[in-house]
Amino acid sequence: MMTRTADPAIDEAATPARARSARALVQAVRWRTGLSQADFARVFHIDLTLLEDLEHGEARPDAALTAYLRVIDHAPHVVRAALGESIS
Repeated sequence: MMTRTADPAIDEAATPARARSARALVQAVRWRTGLSQADFARVFHIDLTLLEDLEHGEARPDAALTAYLRVIDHAPHVVRAALGESIS
């Protein structure tokens, strides 16, 4: 679900105006949910160690995890409901 390489701070698939690091994507999605790392990992079923590594730029999400993060960012309540998590 991830590649253990340092984040070069560029999303190669993005246009230059929308380029962002994978690390920034992970952090922004989590911050917008208002959850701590531990709570985000638990609620969205992501390994906490992986989440920490992603946010520290020590790992990069693969395409599936990147897509999952974007879905969480777009509709966190829908994802939480699909996973059976309470919506607060």
